[in-house]
Amino acid sequence: MTTPTTPLSSPPTTPRPFGRALCAMVTPFTAAGELDLAGARKLAGHLVAEGCDGLVLNGTTGESPTTTDAEKTALVRAVCEEVGDRAHVVAGVGSADTRHTLALAREAEQAGADGLLVVTPYYSRPPQADVEAHFLRIADAAGVPLMLYDIPARTGTRVEPATLLRLARHPRIVAVKDCASDLLASSSVIARSSLAYYAGSEELNLPLYAVGGAGFVSTVANVAPRQLRAAVDAYDAGAHAESVRLNQLTLPLVELMMASGLPGTVTAKALLDGLGLPAGPVREPLRPAGRETADGLLLAYGELLHATRHL
Repeated sequence: MTTPTTPLSSPPTTPRPFGRALCAMVTPFTAAGELDLAGARKLAGHLVAEGCDGLVLNGTTGESPTTTDAEKTALVRAVCEEVGDRAHVVAGVGSADTRHTLALAREAEQAGADGLLVVTPYYSRPPQADVEAHFLRIADAAGVPLMLYDIPARTGTRVEPATLLRLARHPRIVAVKDCASDLLASSSVIARSSLAYYAGSEELNLPLYAVGGAGFVSTVANVAPRQLRAAVDAYDAGAHAESVRLNQLTLPLVELMMASGLPGTVTAKALLDGLGLPAGPVREPLRPAGRETADGLLLAYGELLHATRHL
């Protein structure tokens, strides 16, 4: 970890530019594998009704590597029309190419997105100065705020804490989706900047929140938004022991969905299909979950639902 040199100061109240409970929404497809806009509208409305105050589209869970630019834009437009001002819509516009990212950002803004999720350029593994320049190019051109997506396990490049502290000076860079799994570094940047940190890994939802995080962007929220939100609601109410208990109740489902060796997109779609909610197939190279996996997910979900029936 690069040690930041900015002096430590007492931060203001945690900023939450996109709310607290955000779902990294799947992209529903028809049985034939085409974009299902009616299903996307239905799922988005359901998630908001169940407690999500933000939806992140066209991200990892949204299968962005296998959707076209036109599909991405159509999805953003449809979901924005569906949820209106009931939830924030953050559109994933990341790519390995700065020019392509700029084009996607323009399209997402025109489609109504409230914010942009911009991932570190992948595969080329740019040095930190180039990572910083990439994000600044997008921020300078954007008319809406940015959430930076730090997920080095997938991109091959981390956004170092010192880089984040410099980027935080830009007025449109307001948040981070944190999948770096380095709580010390995240805590340090939170303490030294106004960046809103959103946990991108469910096991860190509560730990990151407790050190000043803004909330979460969750794949598991596709199926359990109310339960995940309840843990942060309890924390905000000062019921910390209850917050821990509620968080622990979600862990068996989180483990099955996110740590079973299958991508979260695959497990989320399997469970959504089992619950009768719009999802449809995954696109190749991903393959659907097997029957045994789907049955196990449904069992864990049923146990969570029973344990949290009072919510």
